[in-house]
Amino acid sequence: MILYLDTSALVKLYVEEGNSSTVEHAVSKAKIVATHLIAYVEAHAAFARLCREGLISEEMLENIQKDFEKDWPHYMKIGLNQSLLERASDFAKAFALKAYDSVHLAAADLLLKKANEEVIFGCFDKKLNQAAKIIGFPLLS
Repeated sequence: MILYLDTSALVKLYVEEGNSSTVEHAVSKAKIVATHLIAYVEAHAAFARLCREGLISEEMLENIQKDFEKDWPHYMKIGLNQSLLERASDFAKAFALKAYDSVHLAAADLLLKKANEEVIFGCFDKKLNQAAKIIGFPLLS
């Protein structure tokens, strides 16, 4: 099984939040964990926001960032190209998604079309999960 994680799910591997154990369990069962390159920036922004809001300390931020940097090379990363942007644009219009949510859905959709095995969509955004379900993804639960 391939597990595609959007940033909301990916962050749960590094910061203890609701559903962190669900993501950790799915990652342990996956052959491949995939995401889009934009998750790199989104995750670092999320970690920094948690620190600014006082939810994690500066020391925790440094440790989280080190762990993330250590793991990043091991994720399958979907890159950006014109056809993916066009598909993301279509998803943004069809499902009223935010820009980067549309990019994640398009990246996962590309992976789904090329993979010879099940691709599970891991996300904790209700609207994005609804869109993923409509286009045929089994969802992380």
